[in-house]
Amino acid sequence: MRHQVAGFKLGRSKDQRISLRRNLIMQLFEHERIQTTRAKAQAIRGDAERLITLARNSSGATEMGKVNARRQAAAQLGNAAAVRKLFDDIAPRFANRNGGYTRMLRLTPRLGDAAEMVLLELVEG
Repeated sequence: MRHQVAGFKLGRSKDQRISLRRNLIMQLFEHERIQTTRAKAQAIRGDAERLITLARNSSGATEMGKVNARRQAAAQLGNAAAVRKLFDDIAPRFANRNGGYTRMLRLTPRLGDAAEMVLLELVEG
């Protein structure tokens, strides 16, 4: 039994799962909306919101705090362009918002396997 075990396995090994989450979060920050399955969207939604909160809170920090926040985000994302967009474009839009930076809209099921599809997007600041 998997009582109190957090996270979604998504039918992948650990390395594949980490890579999938990293790529989906980077695509969400790059395009500001992605179409994916409901399970994958739920798996990345919390991580994406935590990264936005980290970037948002770093705006009022010291210089060392700002550098540390960028390093933490880079460790999770692994892409300098995504970190730059997160801190320079996305975080300032949510400066006055306390949470709930993403929205999931249900779409029609996928034709091939009838998987539940959703549109995961960033809300308007």
